[in-house]
Amino acid sequence: MPSRYLSFRCSVPWFILLLQALFLLRALFGSLAVGDIYSPSSLSSLYPEFQDVSHMVVFGFGFFLMVLRRYGFSSTGFNLLLVALGVQCSVLLEDVCFLPLLSCSLAKAVLSMAAVIISSGAVLGKANPVQLIVMTLVELIVFYVSRCINRAFLQVPEHLSLMHVHLFGAYFGLAVTSRFPEAPPALDKSRSTPKSELLSMLGSVFVWVLWPSFNSVLAGSKREAVLNTYLALAVSAVAAFMLSALTSRDGKFRTAHIHGAVLAGGVAISYTAPSIQHPCAAMMLGLLGSGTAVLGSHCLQRCFNPALKLQDTSGVHFTFGLPAVLGAVAAVVLRVVEKGIEKQWNNLSSLGYLIFVDVGAFCQTISTALVSGLITGLILNIKLLKAVHVSKYFDDQFYWEVSVKMIPHCLWGS
Repeated sequence: MPSRYLSFRCSVPWFILLLQALFLLRALFGSLAVGDIYSPSSLSSLYPEFQDVSHMVVFGFGFFLMVLRRYGFSSTGFNLLLVALGVQCSVLLEDVCFLPLLSCSLAKAVLSMAAVIISSGAVLGKANPVQLIVMTLVELIVFYVSRCINRAFLQVPEHLSLMHVHLFGAYFGLAVTSRFPEAPPALDKSRSTPKSELLSMLGSVFVWVLWPSFNSVLAGSKREAVLNTYLALAVSAVAAFMLSALTSRDGKFRTAHIHGAVLAGGVAISYTAPSIQHPCAAMMLGLLGSGTAVLGSHCLQRCFNPALKLQDTSGVHFTFGLPAVLGAVAAVVLRVVEKGIEKQWNNLSSLGYLIFVDVGAFCQTISTALVSGLITGLILNIKLLKAVHVSKYFDDQFYWEVSVKMIPHCLWGS
């Protein structure tokens, strides 16, 4: 093996150690205190939902990304590494900005990490650990800045600013992966196997069960958020099976459609889950979200990705990106309908301002994600970060000590 790769392996632990030392020093000399994060009065009410969100990000997304036949160890292992480092970085970002660290600080940190995990799905199998860690740090900082802009200038509530996590993560990841060389279609390691798809489906089921906690952990109206999210997820799951059978050639279900489309309803309703008063609206959003994911994967992927030279490994564009756009548009429509029911259309200036805020927050988030993603993609491909050669894509053996005889076929296809 070339010395270039050996030196890269030796540099990874030192880079991780340097970052951890910086986090420890910042925590030591900062204003962070355990009592600021956890208060006894709120711990008992917040912790169950926080635990659900943590399980969803670590376990659910870890298995969700196991779509490649020879990249199972890296999908789950790197996911845990990024979450462990990213949560520390996200919590310390609030400390650096001298914001009060409340009981929801860790919940915000884990919610923000969902953007990084979604983005890592777009570059799955291409980026080495150093590149992934650099991408994590940059994305968390930029996403935090984007949230601050939405809150300070557009008066977007804290909960809604965090719900842009799907939109930001998907388009940041797409912009980053566009800067990586595209793997040749003949590369056998880029395909999946029935066993890897089964584990990925297991991750989807895990995320599906816990998604109501993700949408409600910081919401003011938790009961409405949980109910509406669950209804949207239920309808999106049913629609995913229906549309998968209709769009396949032989009328059979396709895991490539279903394992992402069952989650699209939860993404689409993330902006409006606490405010929807009629279950029918939540169910319609779930149906539209699933339709967007399946039809987007079936139709648009054939012309969109080749034209822009994108290789979206995990299909995050159609699982998270397009449903998030649908949810942002639905939030504007529901705002107009809500004001119409309240008979406030006579005050068009007030209504126009509210629409401007919603559209402005959406446009600012997606623009920031695309621009910062393109810049980050260029940074990740500098020689210092030792980008992986195309022939080494999608392979656990480049990063992990693997004994082929001991690998269960359910984790690594033959």
